[in-house]
Amino acid sequence: MDGAEDPAELLGELARLKEEHRDLDHAIEALESAPFSDRLQLQRLKKRKLTLRDRIHRIEDQILPDIIA
Repeated sequence: MDGAEDPAELLGELARLKEEHRDLDHAIEALESAPFSDRLQLQRLKKRKLTLRDRIHRIEDQILPDIIA
């Protein structure tokens, strides 16, 4: 992503990423509470969730200076 992206596009992407992050959170909780959970699948979901969190923070950092200025 470069700094020239449309703020509306960034907000849309941010909303989509936050929704996916919440969905992953629910999936992780369900998998952790299952009696025989797949550890590898759990690790993959947690890694994906961390990746999403990092992308969310990068987009928020891009949007925030526009709001303050």
